[in-house]
Amino acid sequence: MNIEHAPSLLAILDDDKSVQSALQDLIESEGVSTLCFDSAEQFLDSRARHQASCLIADICMPGMSGIELQARLKIEQCGIPIIFITARGDISLAVSAMKEGASDFFAKPFEGGVFLEAVERALEKSRNARRKALEQADLLARYGSLTPREQEVLPLLVSGLMNKQVAAHLGITEYTVQVHRGHIMSKMSADSFAALVRMAARLCSHSQ
Repeated sequence: MNIEHAPSLLAILDDDKSVQSALQDLIESEGVSTLCFDSAEQFLDSRARHQASCLIADICMPGMSGIELQARLKIEQCGIPIIFITARGDISLAVSAMKEGASDFFAKPFEGGVFLEAVERALEKSRNARRKALEQADLLARYGSLTPREQEVLPLLVSGLMNKQVAAHLGITEYTVQVHRGHIMSKMSADSFAALVRMAARLCSHSQ
């Protein structure tokens, strides 16, 4: 497996030290850093909660179970991909976890190569999510650079109204609308009006 541009941290959560060690050796052989945890509570108190790009977790552990941890992270809107590992008797729990958004699950013992492929899929999912988050943050920053009047003009423009209709709606001149339009296109880094429409649609979906 070739983990391209691999993130720096992957969290391993299992109360069995031998499982921790085996998974750590397997994953770090691919150049990915890991942190190991004995319990869900320990993981939640660590920096990995916010920094890890993937979580490998046992489903059944003393204290908070892997399923309960998944529910907790979902409530907190933490989108870290989770790969569950489980004893064969817990397959039904693993299936339920998949329905709740888990990236994958494996019954012990499992084949290392197949497991690493699942790790790569989870890391790619994390990379895509982080890229989209950065793109959205950049878009919001550009929108924030607009003046209040420009923010008022933007949705009218992308709704399909002509400049003179926007002017009439706001009680300003058509020339002023044209000036606002030029400023909006520049500040939003829109190379076409169609691109501006797509940006406005993303802003609208983010606010909902």
